[in-house]
Amino acid sequence: MELVLRNKIAEAVKALYGGVVDENSIQLQETRKDFNGDYTFVVFPIIRFSKNTPEKTAEDIGNYLVENLSPIADFNVVKGFLNLVISDEWWVKFFTEFCNSDDIFASCRVKTPETILVEYSSPNTNKPLHLGHIRNNLLGFSLYRILSSCGHRAIKTNIVNDRGIHICKSMLAWLKYGNGETPSSSGMKGDHLVGKYYVMFENEYKAQVEALKKEGMDEETAQMSAPIIVEARNMLVKWEAGDEEVIKVWKMMNSWVYEGFDETYRKLGVDFDKIYYESETYKDGKEQVLKALDKGIFYRKEDGSVWANLEPDGLDHKVLIRSDGTTVYITQDIGTAIARQNDFHFDRCIYVVGNEQNYHFQVLKAILKKMGYNWADGLIHFSYGMVELPEGKMKSREGTVVDADDLIDEMIETARELSAELGKLEEINDNEKEEIFRKIGLGALKYFILKVDPKKNMTFNPTESIDFNGNTGPFIQYTYARIRSVMRKASQINLAANPAMLIHAKPCAKEIALIKLIKKFTSSVTESAETYNPAIVANYCYELAKEYNQYYHDYSILGEKDIVTRNLRLMLSDKISFVLSKAMWLLGIEMPERM
Repeated sequence: MELVLRNKIAEAVKALYGGVVDENSIQLQETRKDFNGDYTFVVFPIIRFSKNTPEKTAEDIGNYLVENLSPIADFNVVKGFLNLVISDEWWVKFFTEFCNSDDIFASCRVKTPETILVEYSSPNTNKPLHLGHIRNNLLGFSLYRILSSCGHRAIKTNIVNDRGIHICKSMLAWLKYGNGETPSSSGMKGDHLVGKYYVMFENEYKAQVEALKKEGMDEETAQMSAPIIVEARNMLVKWEAGDEEVIKVWKMMNSWVYEGFDETYRKLGVDFDKIYYESETYKDGKEQVLKALDKGIFYRKEDGSVWANLEPDGLDHKVLIRSDGTTVYITQDIGTAIARQNDFHFDRCIYVVGNEQNYHFQVLKAILKKMGYNWADGLIHFSYGMVELPEGKMKSREGTVVDADDLIDEMIETARELSAELGKLEEINDNEKEEIFRKIGLGALKYFILKVDPKKNMTFNPTESIDFNGNTGPFIQYTYARIRSVMRKASQINLAANPAMLIHAKPCAKEIALIKLIKKFTSSVTESAETYNPAIVANYCYELAKEYNQYYHDYSILGEKDIVTRNLRLMLSDKISFVLSKAMWLLGIEMPERM
């Protein structure tokens, strides 16, 4: 309809005023809820052709559209805005076509698909995944599904940060204090066990720094001189030199962490098409940096360290290789980016990384461009805000993070308790109940996080997230389950929805409003893909579920006596549940058939 309207408006301008307007420049938008209409045309740019007031111009074009475009039933003018009313017959026709289509995403598909890598998760192998990682994983996985649904060749990637000083900290603490402890001997999940030693290192490091300060050393010198951090730095040098004993411990502890990560990913319902490892890509990055050094692209300081001068790009000088020959984080990012381009020849590579790394990605793009890689223009930092709890910020090194596994288990348990209070699952067997509890708990967690604009910092409140009323995942899931219950009852009494009967339907205003919301699905998905914002789809789900619930409350479905009207209501109910399930699928949320 939007394309038809633009074409007809351009035709009207030419017929009425002799002007030629580019259809793409025609400003058309959904009519605001406080005005009567479906589409609003902004008239102001056209008055240069009409040589008249915005109001008169809008009236002229409105009359032309009513006379020459049958779906336009009426119009009204508010200042320089022409509000167009689409006929009920057109909406019924649209809904009939929707019911007969087997591809809900057809209208979302782009004309020129791209290869788009979506990097998310990016964990360190010195600690388990926490609440911050949950937001990262959910955003990345949802973005992948949204982009794929729009026809792009989207690829899920992960970079595991499995080397560096932070990894050495956990390794050193285990060697000093572990007494050979393993996940099997301790009964702890592998990533949790390694995280315990990371916290242990930090506690000992703080104690040593404080002791040195009491001896008269200034804080900065104390932080550099604490024996345990000196040992960790020496361990990193040994690791990069390939020391057999250090590598052996590194491989063993990393294997514990990978098993733990895989279990958490399975619980969360996310996965990857390709996993890269910093321990591999940093070598390529270092090699590329040294080649660029030989070409005079970078420079070496007297202490042997290698730097990039990014002042011409409005940035700073950035160290790429330390004086001891070890690499920094951005060196592996250089290697990873080049490896990905070689592997997939991507058009875009989207890094789902928190906003504290904004500068880092400016630097990465500038360095790669300086090295001659023009495809670096396709590197995009999906910068999202931090997630906190009502109590405040979390700190890994202090052991005050909210563990992802614990949070997932807590959400499922809360769903179990709330469902028991409602008492609506008493006739369902225990296995099915547990599956429903899992879907509700994870649905609450995922929706609460994804409904917030990614750019914003957010506070995750577990209690609010699992409320069965309001803008929550369980509310939308309950709406879906309610509809599926209606459809099961319809089947039991041999009532089948029939799209062929829709041609006779005379929908009421509320039913037209629901059909309009169904049509809004594709534009919501498209906007979400273009702006990298799953919150648009999430809040669309709530809007649709809320409107349907009001409709369900006000209108009888199975009890309606008129066959044509009852058929319309069954078709509406069925297709709304279908749209809700597809929209929530884009967010990685499963929908229970019963609640």
